[in-house]
This record gives sequence, C-alpha cells and structure tokens, in this order.
Amino acid sequence: MCGIVGYIGHREAYPIVIKGLKRLEYRGYDSAGVMVYDGAIKVCKTKGKVVALEDKAQKEIATNGTIGIGHTRWATHGVPNDVNSHPHLSNSGELAIVHNGIIENYAPLKEELMKRGYVFHSDTDTEVLVNLIEEVQKKEKLKLGKAVQLALNQVVGAYAIAVFDNKNPDEIVAARLGSPLAIGVGEEEYFIASDASPFIEYTSNAVYLEDGEMANINLRKPIKIRKIKDDSLVDPYIQELQMNLEQIEKGGFDHFMLKEIFEQPSVIKDTYRGRLHADKGIVQMSGIEDHLEKFLNADRIIIVACGTSWHAGLVAEYIIEEFARVSVEVEYASEFRYRNPIIKSTDVVIAISQSGETADTMAAIKLAKEHGAFVFGVCNVVGSSISRESHAGAYTHAGPEIGVASTKAFTTQITVLTMLALRLAKAKGTLSHSDFHRYLLELELIPEKVKEALGTIERAKEIAAAFKDAPNCLYLGRGYNFPVALEGALKLKEISYIHAEGYPAAEMKHGPIALIDEQMPVVVIAPKQGHYDKIVSNIQEIKSRSGKIIAVVTKGDTQVRELADYVIEIPETSDALSPLITTIPLQLLSYFIAVYRDCNVDQPRNLAKSVTVE
Repeated sequence: MCGIVGYIGHREAYPIVIKGLKRLEYRGYDSAGVMVYDGAIKVCKTKGKVVALEDKAQKEIATNGTIGIGHTRWATHGVPNDVNSHPHLSNSGELAIVHNGIIENYAPLKEELMKRGYVFHSDTDTEVLVNLIEEVQKKEKLKLGKAVQLALNQVVGAYAIAVFDNKNPDEIVAARLGSPLAIGVGEEEYFIASDASPFIEYTSNAVYLEDGEMANINLRKPIKIRKIKDDSLVDPYIQELQMNLEQIEKGGFDHFMLKEIFEQPSVIKDTYRGRLHADKGIVQMSGIEDHLEKFLNADRIIIVACGTSWHAGLVAEYIIEEFARVSVEVEYASEFRYRNPIIKSTDVVIAISQSGETADTMAAIKLAKEHGAFVFGVCNVVGSSISRESHAGAYTHAGPEIGVASTKAFTTQITVLTMLALRLAKAKGTLSHSDFHRYLLELELIPEKVKEALGTIERAKEIAAAFKDAPNCLYLGRGYNFPVALEGALKLKEISYIHAEGYPAAEMKHGPIALIDEQMPVVVIAPKQGHYDKIVSNIQEIKSRSGKIIAVVTKGDTQVRELADYVIEIPETSDALSPLITTIPLQLLSYFIAVYRDCNVDQPRNLAKSVTVE
C-alpha cells in the first residue's frame, strides 16, 4: 500500500525522493510527505498528491541536503490529513520515520508512553513506533540500530520502516516484516524503496530484505543486515534488477492502464515463451517439472487469491478440472485463514498475486505450509515475498503493472494456469493426444487474437459514451466466462465508481432480474462456443424487460446481434481459452467510461496496488 523512498549519498536527496514517490503513486495513497536533512531535520507533508507536496515543500522548507526519506500514505489509523501523513518525528524531534503496515498493539504501547510523558499529535500507530524507538534509545543509551531492533521486538503487526537519527546523520536504519522493502546499492550511495522502480535509473543492484530482517545503511561502512529477533548477521544478497526505466513510463499512452491493456499480446507471449512449444507438443515450467509428483498425487488443488487474482483462480478452476480432472477449490485468501480450513499434506495450494506481497495471500500460504501442504506461487514480481515463501512457482513475466486496476496481470495469470493445467493433463493422460495439441496451438495463437480484440477500441469508446452516466450495470457470463463477468464488473467499479455486479447468466432470474428496466445496461459475454443457446435465452429474458444489452460475441454472430442494442465482436477461439479474449473489450469499456467520467484511471480513490495490510 503506502510507498517508501529514501536516499543517502552524495547527490541532492530531495529530487530523488520526490521522483521516487511519483514512481510509487500507482500503489494508491491519500497523502504524502518528505524529510530532508541539511544539518537539521526539515519535514513537509500534506494531504493529497505528490504534486501538492512539491508545491508546499518549495514554499516551506529548504530542499537541499544529501539525506532524505519520503512517503505516500494510504490511511489506516487516522483520517487522511497533513498531521497523520508521514514522516513522523519523535517527541525530541531527533528521530524521523516512514512506515508501511500496521502496528496492531499500538494502543497499549501509546498508553504506556503517555504515562512516561510522551505527547502525540497524530492518530497514527506510526507516531507510537517512533516514540517507542526513542524511549528505548534513551532509556538503554543505545545507538539507533539497536534501539530499532529492541523496539520492533515489542510490537505486533506488519511493517516496512526507514528511520533517521540526526545525531548520526550518515545512517538510515530500515526493517521489514510483512511489507516489502528494497535497498538499491550504488557507488557511495544507497536507495531505499518499497520496490525497485524509484531507483532503477541510478543502479541495477538491489538487496531485498526478508521478513524479520533489518539493515544498517551507513555511508562509512558496508551494509549490515541482521535478524530482528535474535540479532544474528545475514549476508546481504545483491540481485541484478531486470526491470528497465522504459517499462515503467507511459510510452505515449494517456494512462498506464491503457498502455498495459495494449501490452497484453506481447506479455502473454512473454509468459509462454520458452515454456510452450506447440510444434513439438511440449509445455513445461520448471516449477512444475521439479515437483510433478506433488501435483500428480494431489487429492485436490486449493487456489487462494484476492480481487482480480481470485477471478483468475476461478477461470483456472474450470480449466484444471476440465483438463486434468482433479478437484479444485478457489478461496478468498482473506477468509481462508480464519475459517479453520481442512488442509492436508496431499493438497497443493496455488497462491496467486500480481505483486507477490498481498498480506492476506501471504498469511494463507503460511497457514497452508504449517499443515504440510505444497505451495505453488503465481506472481509477477521477481523476488517478491510470495515467490520466496512458496515451495515452487511460476512468474507471469507481465512486466511492471503500474495502473492500480489490474489488466495484463489477469491475462498472464490465466496463461500460466492454463499451461499448468495442460502439463498436468498430459502427465495424467486426461486429454487426448489430439486435444492436447489443439490447445497448445490455440494458446500459441492467443496473442494475435488479443491484438485483434484490441481493434474493438473505437466500438468500446462509442458504447462508453452512451453509458457513462449509468448508475448501475450487470455483467453476465456462463461457464468459463462467468469469472470474466465478475472481472468486468470489478473493473467498472474500481475505476469509474459505477456500481456493477457480475453473475452467472442463469442466476439472473433468481433475483437480479428484478433490477432490470430500460435504465439498466447489461453486459452479456456470449461467444459462440460454450453455453451459447442457454445465454441467448437469458438475453431474451433481459430484452423482454427493456434492459439495454451490450453483447460480446464471436465475429459473424447473427442470433445475438438481432437481440442486442450494442455488439462488440471478438475472434473465435476454444471455450476454455475464451476468457483471454472476452476480457479485452470489457477492459476497454471500463477504461473509456472512467475517462468520460473524468476519473483518475491509474489511481482510483481508496484503492492500492499492493495490499500489504489485512
């Protein structure tokens, strides 16, 4: 959620921190702040966007200095306002902190600190933490690093923090538990950030802190990493970053979301590149090959995910059960850990997350591992927490997804899960040789068909103009395209703030049909494959009640065209692979409705890209 940026080195810190915060805006936030040290701690913070912080900082503080930390806040404790924004200072004004996460036991800690004379100006748990560190430091007469360690051993919750002490201005102390934190290693300079995007243009070397680790980042000494719990030293592992700056720029598109929608043909190809060889009849992923027996001996597969990733899991449920004939259950990760689930050592748990940092999904993984299940991670971010916590897994290779509303992550997740289903089907012999080859060939053709589906952009734009003021919308699909209906409705809700719901088309008559009148747009996903005749009947039910029908149909369709008010044509593919195509016009439709409504497409209100709190 919140974004952290820090710099210590020989350059001016302020421009680096501000630029880094802008790179992290995709994470979702409601306020921002910066601290610069130029012989004294200077802090500026404000409710609103980073651009508002820039305006305020230029008027209020001197921005020169070679040490700085910055933050974009997504409110948890305390409303979004200037006071609750980060950085927070300790009562003495000597310590500054930025913090991502939640300190769950902040209330008793705050009460105890107040008894000791500490005064609090904000409603945040973070101000409690920085004063706890100060209390430990002064009481035990410790240097900052040791004080941070002892303080963190008293807190319960999740955090990524960067702490600065003006008594030792050559050092920043960083730590993480549950929230990501990366350290960029340059020439006589260090960068700290929630992910690598803020410092990719300065260095390609990064150290990712693991859960329960802290780092002393000192200009005069090599970086030192310790375990927070027992103070044991950890050898820093420096990774070479694969991301490049061009990947995180808009590339001529008006919004990151539109850019990422149009990247789908190439990223789907990147996802199966080296894994799918249709001409040789081969599909393989090392994470599966190395643990194939685990999958083959599994009594069931449990998929845990949240949001769009959960929808990808629902598509996978249809595909895996159809192809590999193994029972699949799809769970909201947030509910999975709290309902005392039955997990056996013969279960395979597939955890799906774009960021690889989703707190609920991480918690579900840990629970599954405690019960002896094999965990397979599907995520997009190399080196992320879920990729490290899983026994094995597969990256989607979608590249950085900056828009908060996920698009290319969804289709690449489905691509990975389809390849998994095909590999298991081949090993189990549950698909005929001819069907297996047919699906391989069709999957290889998907990028070109997605490119063709992107050609519906003008039609989507025209329909969006007609329905931009609709207060509600229904999305209907059947079979493989029921999860696509859910995903289409989620996209509309996320970025246009129009209430929308997705349903299996047959369920419409069991309640939602009461909502249909001449004011209600109904998006129906009706490709020629699958339950076509049944969904035609559902469309007739809508038509007879004067609902406005927007139909996504296979090119050349005539039957639905006669009934629908608006039609978007897509290329034909097999029923099982159709979600990769049918979702494209729904993404475009949501995008243009949001644009027409003058919404912040890439950073919709109240949302965050990487949800690292429960």
